[in-house]
Amino acid sequence: MVSGRFYLSCLLLGSLGSMCILFTIYWMQYWRGGFAWNGSIYMFNWHPVLMVAGMVVFYGGASLVYRLPQSWVGPKLPWKLLHAALHLMAFVLTVVGLVAVFTFHNHGRTANLYSLHSWLGITTVFLFACQWFLGFAVFLLPWASMWLRSLLKPIHVFFGAAILSLSIASVISGINEKLFFS
Repeated sequence: MVSGRFYLSCLLLGSLGSMCILFTIYWMQYWRGGFAWNGSIYMFNWHPVLMVAGMVVFYGGASLVYRLPQSWVGPKLPWKLLHAALHLMAFVLTVVGLVAVFTFHNHGRTANLYSLHSWLGITTVFLFACQWFLGFAVFLLPWASMWLRSLLKPIHVFFGAAILSLSIASVISGINEKLFFS
């Protein structure tokens, strides 16, 4: 029965994540004028959508992969690959979101990294890139010893949770900043 409630919770979290993305798209489409890829304000609108999708929903989903009871038994490689692939997808969406906001700022001659939100966000993305590379090099590639993996696993888990928390803080501060400047 415990696993049934767990999967119901995962389904609920997935639904909430999807709703976050859909509501952000709705906000940008109907309240902020839509989307474009031409340096205009409409190009900026990609930034919140891609960051919420990548850094909160896909990153959170990738983190949940190792909490699924099926991942506790049997071979770990398929779960590692899924975990790495979801994180890679999150990273790609995040980089495209950063390209959108930096291109918009450069096109409008606005300074980059001028607020607490921007510094919190860029720090989060930097930590995420380091975390992904370390995880790929140590846990997915077969060269690392079991001693090294067991040493780094608690650090990897801690920073994974810390980066997810920083992602959520970045998104909330970004929404507040957008509402303040609007």
